[in-house]
Amino acid sequence: MSAIEFHSVTKIYRGKRVVDYLSFTVEAGERVVLFGPSGCGKSTILFLIAGLVAPDAGEIRLDGKMVSTAGRIHVAPEFRGVAMLFQDLALWPHMSVAENIGFGLRARRVPAAERKRRVADIANVVGLDDYLGARPGELSGGEQQRVALARALAAEPHILLMDEPLSNLDAALNRRLRAEILRLHTKFAFTLIFVTHSNDEAQDIGLRTIELSMTDQTLGSEYE
Repeated sequence: MSAIEFHSVTKIYRGKRVVDYLSFTVEAGERVVLFGPSGCGKSTILFLIAGLVAPDAGEIRLDGKMVSTAGRIHVAPEFRGVAMLFQDLALWPHMSVAENIGFGLRARRVPAAERKRRVADIANVVGLDDYLGARPGELSGGEQQRVALARALAAEPHILLMDEPLSNLDAALNRRLRAEILRLHTKFAFTLIFVTHSNDEAQDIGLRTIELSMTDQTLGSEYE
């Protein structure tokens, strides 16, 4: 059973077909990169998978289950088993690292003891044990990225969506975090959709790349 299926999906914003009759399949546990210039619909595809917007045409299935059809969201975002990491990390500056990591768990009303355990476990995995009491403003850029990753992974998602998460980092830190993402993917075996316009990131992260074009806003090509 495929993790993600798009069948003839179209999304229109202000009369413009940002996603146009798009079909593709992603297998469970696969690492797929959406690659292309700004404005070609990469982020919109993530929003469609996450259930933040509904398609104007076509249908979307996750793990074989219909989640969205034209103009309608059948399964709400919180019930999709999907986590999303934005380019803007959206960390809460007034909260500690532990509180940021556990924010989604608290919103889902995970019991306090279980929440504390999962926050501690994932902090250990990403190397944040010593920073749980710190606030985001006290951390380096790389450490903040790890907090955002930990927050996404604490929800134990089946699918992780990453929207250009490394674009604001210097080259050395970018390379280190690419390696960290690959390590975490191996450990947790989630399905990864990674958005970028960087050739280096696409080559490192993707087992498969879906290249999107600005010219017709449709699925351009796929390559291994």
